Amino acid sequence: MHATPLLDLRSTSRAPRADKSRLEFNKLAKRLRRDTGRAIQDYAMIRDGDRVMVCLSGGKDSYTMLDVLLQLQAKAPVRFELHAVNLDQKQPDFPEHILPEYLKSLGVAYTVLEQDTYSVVKRNIPEGKTMCSLCSRLRRGALYTFAAEQGFTKIALGHHRDDILATFFLNMFFGGKLSAMPPKLRSDDGRNVLIRPLAYCREDDIAAYAEHKQFPIIPCNLCGSQEHLQRKQVRKMMDQWEQEYPGRSETIFKALRNIAPSQLADASLFDFAGLDGGDGPQNWLMPES
Repeated sequence: MHATPLLDLRSTSRAPRADKSRLEFNKLAKRLRRDTGRAIQDYAMIRDGDRVMVCLSGGKDSYTMLDVLLQLQAKAPVRFELHAVNLDQKQPDFPEHILPEYLKSLGVAYTVLEQDTYSVVKRNIPEGKTMCSLCSRLRRGALYTFAAEQGFTKIALGHHRDDILATFFLNMFFGGKLSAMPPKLRSDDGRNVLIRPLAYCREDDIAAYAEHKQFPIIPCNLCGSQEHLQRKQVRKMMDQWEQEYPGRSETIFKALRNIAPSQLADASLFDFAGLDGGDGPQNWLMPES
């Protein structure tokens, strides 16, 4: 009598899980492509013939941005060039080989700029103080100058929807103004047009995508471990809202795209003085006795 072979339940149970995981990732990738493509279209970020400089920091956001842009480049009805640029800020123990090896494996044109902003920041910022502001200014200066010199028509930055919302709340709570990160803008010096293709993408989607793709993430040793108290407070508030009221962040982001100046109080954006047919504000300041 022959023994009946036992069914390997482990192998049969792994297959459905793998199929489900693959299906979920495909849906995630499709959502990121759709959101990125919609943002590019809504704000006319990329036009036929554009030379786009993709700023690659080595973090999850910029890796995802480059990956999605490459997918869109292959299928988009317009032709545009992508060139990855990383700024080597000469931080101690920075793994200089990771990004070049990764970009070579993709066949992506790239440039690594070398500028010792690390020493400048350490020399000018007291120990324990937040270094992000000065570091960002120096980094922007180097990248913007390179883009202008090389004739790139657009500079792509990896900020996503939650970055835009956090900046909005920071400016409102601590700066007294309603402003955020626009999906597209011209730099202050007028030389460059900046775009944020991930403007409609959620951070948790980006994090899940980067984890699945196993991007070679490079941590920032200069300021990555520092806590920016105000931004930390804002992100904690946003996370708590999303847990208690799912979808609130999306609703607030929609509000940023649906502004009614006549329902606010900025006299420079709406002619309140002319509502009753008057020709401008009168002097109502009373003389002090």
